Amino acid sequence: MAQREDLVLMGVVGAPHGVKGQVRVKSYTGDPLAIGAYGPLTTKDGRTFEVADVQPSKNVVVVRFKQVRFRDEAEALKGTELFVARDQLPDDELEEDEFFVEDLLGMTVITETGDKFGIIQDVPNYGAGDLVEVKLIGSAKSELFAFEAAIFPKIDFEAGTVVIVPPGEIIAQPENDGEAP
Repeated sequence: MAQREDLVLMGVVGAPHGVKGQVRVKSYTGDPLAIGAYGPLTTKDGRTFEVADVQPSKNVVVVRFKQVRFRDEAEALKGTELFVARDQLPDDELEEDEFFVEDLLGMTVITETGDKFGIIQDVPNYGAGDLVEVKLIGSAKSELFAFEAAIFPKIDFEAGTVVIVPPGEIIAQPENDGEAP
């Protein structure tokens, strides 16, 4: 199996669908129905799943894996992350401003003035769009930011940095003792 950094997250298994082993999958592919188009999907623990069929269903796709035949097997997969090796993906099809979300992980987040702000830990999506989890420098704490051009105006993959312009409401402001600014 490929090293963890050589894997790209393609989707996450949700609840079972029906009684014949189908599962709901939150697909992270550009076309959700293409989740099986890149070859077998693997899990963190090395299991491999081949997509036999994919059907659209609201905000997810319903997938039938060749290796899963019964509902109890499907239930056991809930929450499983599905990956493909990076070399299975067509890099040449990416547009100039496109990239894989995994490429952001571990990048240094800096302010517009070049001060270190944090490190990107994760890029979750809970249904309302991508978020960027940044572990703040000098703190055990992390913050979530909407992954928008206004907040992250520049990504420099060669330098390994992402510029952040944090929204004002989350930046600690000095108290002014009730005086108007």
